[in-house]
Amino acid sequence: MNKKILLWSITAALAGFLFGFDVVVISGADQKLQALWGSSDSFHGSVVMGMALWGTVLGAIFGGIPTNKFGRKNTLLAIGVLFAVSAIGSALANDPYIFAFARFIGGIGVGASTIAAPAYISEIAPAKDRGRLVAMYQFNIVFGIMIAYLSNYLLSDIGENAWRWMLGVEAIPAILYMLFALKLPKSPRWLLSQGKETEAREILKFIDENADVEKEISDFNSHNEKSDKTETIFLKKYRFPLILVFLIAFFNQFSGINAVLYYAPRIFEAAGLEESSALLNSIGLGVTNLVFTLLGVFLIDKLGRKTLMYVGSAAYIISLSLLSAAFFLEWTGMAVPLFLFLFIGAHAIGQGTVIWVFISEIFPNHLRASGQSFGSSTHWILAALIPSLFPFMLKAIGGGMVFLVFAGMMVLQLLFVAFMMPETKGKTLEELEDIILKK
Repeated sequence: MNKKILLWSITAALAGFLFGFDVVVISGADQKLQALWGSSDSFHGSVVMGMALWGTVLGAIFGGIPTNKFGRKNTLLAIGVLFAVSAIGSALANDPYIFAFARFIGGIGVGASTIAAPAYISEIAPAKDRGRLVAMYQFNIVFGIMIAYLSNYLLSDIGENAWRWMLGVEAIPAILYMLFALKLPKSPRWLLSQGKETEAREILKFIDENADVEKEISDFNSHNEKSDKTETIFLKKYRFPLILVFLIAFFNQFSGINAVLYYAPRIFEAAGLEESSALLNSIGLGVTNLVFTLLGVFLIDKLGRKTLMYVGSAAYIISLSLLSAAFFLEWTGMAVPLFLFLFIGAHAIGQGTVIWVFISEIFPNHLRASGQSFGSSTHWILAALIPSLFPFMLKAIGGGMVFLVFAGMMVLQLLFVAFMMPETKGKTLEELEDIILKK
């Protein structure tokens, strides 16, 4: 693998580390914040905990605009600024509204990162390695999740303001990320889409001195010339990729993954574990997520996207059904943690590894950021709704019924993979454009 592309891909993918850390770090402060401000379950879930996710929705909806207009690199730099401001603001907040606003800013960074980082990596990566390189973004998400759980555990006993340190420490990796991102070259495909062929040619030569640069530029231009720059993703001829993006994002969240990540300590306590044990088991979830994501990254270009989705869907159904049974039958001890570990492994090797790779592959070059914006928006609207409602639903209908609904949704995902999802491994982005638009 080209070492330069690997280094740049890892650097861009570090936006995923900030994403994962930001999304999960709040779990350690969850119940402390509710007690501190005396919030009701609905206010706490929808405003204090949920506002970051609504920021993510905004970032996902509009993140395609700066990604297209100012470029992938510049958007990644701006994302680092948003994370740093959010971390410092939420750590210093003295009321739930200021706290929610600071978290909202970080959410914008999360949403925009799901567009800019996968787009950048997919556009610099060779076809044979694109899956594992884009999946580095997901690896960094789960690495950030694990570090957030570990950080929360280590900081949990430093006093009544431990939650401030938990949230504020994110500013350190955010600032480091901005410094690393300054060294990234601009995406050659984005430069070509802006008519900057000379600059694109220089970067392509810098990436690989032995590459047939003129052929790469010719292939891009031949597809670019056929495209109408006034088109939108909502035209009839783009209906199939639009449906694919919607469904993979829809099923990703109806697995219940964000609800579990946000409320892992609460779920463990609802199953009878003590607070310290719940936090420790949360670290176990992070480690499981990391290990199975690494496995997914290793396999995605070998077995393909569909195979990983088959494996993940089957394991989802088994683990969610067992979780449902554990709550209905009031199993105690390590049953719930073990089933949650299986659930996290199912997500990591399937949807977790595949989603950002798949969404970054199936739209034409001139609509890639817009298509990713649509997929990310779908993902994050549901990611805002489901965790916001989760505390209420857990209390209203119980964990057994909640996890049974999620299991049913994963049966539908299995059918989607079997009958609709195309395989995209090993093909250039221009080849995929021709294949998918013929369906």
